[in-house]
Amino acid sequence: MTEIPNPTPRELEIMGILWRLKEATVREVTNIMRQHEDIAQNTVQTFLRVMEDKKLVTHTERGRAFVYKPAYGREKSLRGYLDQVFGGAADQLVMSLLRAKDLSREELSAIERLLREAKKRKG
Repeated sequence: MTEIPNPTPRELEIMGILWRLKEATVREVTNIMRQHEDIAQNTVQTFLRVMEDKKLVTHTERGRAFVYKPAYGREKSLRGYLDQVFGGAADQLVMSLLRAKDLSREELSAIERLLREAKKRKG
């Protein structure tokens, strides 16, 4: 399995935007990030260039704008994280999540539903 690059927290923030939007220009990413903080467009552009060098994103050209896309999905990123941090032990990842975050009833219900569906698939 190809090792997934290890993104910084800021790169993960940008990846989250790209995963949500599927693709975005530097300006679109900047506008979303500016909802939470003052950040310059050239700073976002620099991050995206570095992320492309790290093979986290790819780009195409649309007119004069570069349109960036994630190089892989959240699931592949999570599998890489699971392997790298938890040695592939999914139960340890889930237990760490449950200890680290105070989940809402809705989140817990959704997790329970997913567990039931996974058990059915396994027979």
